[in-house]
Amino acid sequence: MGQLSHFDEYGASRMVDVGQKPLSQRMARASARVSMTPPTQKLVRERTCQKGDVLEVARLAGIMAAKRTSELIPLCHSLGLDCVSIDFHFPDSSTIAVESCVRVTARTGVEMEALTAATIAALTIYDMCKSADRTMVINQVQLEEKAGGRSGRFQRSPAEGPATSEPSN
Repeated sequence: MGQLSHFDEYGASRMVDVGQKPLSQRMARASARVSMTPPTQKLVRERTCQKGDVLEVARLAGIMAAKRTSELIPLCHSLGLDCVSIDFHFPDSSTIAVESCVRVTARTGVEMEALTAATIAALTIYDMCKSADRTMVINQVQLEEKAGGRSGRFQRSPAEGPATSEPSN
C-alpha cells in the first residue's frame, strides 16, 4: 500500500496536483445492489410503481450524479466526462443490481464518478419504492474494474474476494 495522496507530508488535506500527468483514456465500472421484497421488485420490473418508471429515473439520477461528483466529494477533480452508462439486472426475485460505467480522457481516474453513479442510482430506486417497501437494503457498493493511468488495470475477481491489479507499462 502506498502513501495516502490526499495528505501532504504534514498531514494537511490537499487536492492532488495532476497537472503534469499525461492525458489518457480512463474507465471505471462500479456496482451496487438493492435488496427488496419480491412484490416490490415486481412493481419495478413491470413498471407499475406509483411514482413512475423507477429504473429510468434511477438511470438519469446516476448519470447526473456522476457529472457532479466533484461537488460531493471534497478532493475530487472536476472532469468533463466522455460517457456515463447505468444498467440494471435482476439476479434473483428480490434484488436489483446496478452497474455504472464511466469513461473520460483526462489526467485522473473516474472511480469516484462510477461509485457515485451506482450509489445514487440505488438511492433513487430506494426513494421511489419506499412507500411499497421500507425493508429495502442498499449494499455491495464497490469498484468492479478500472483501466488507464499510471496504476494500471484493476479487475475484481468474479468470485468476489480480493481484487487483481496489473501495473501499466
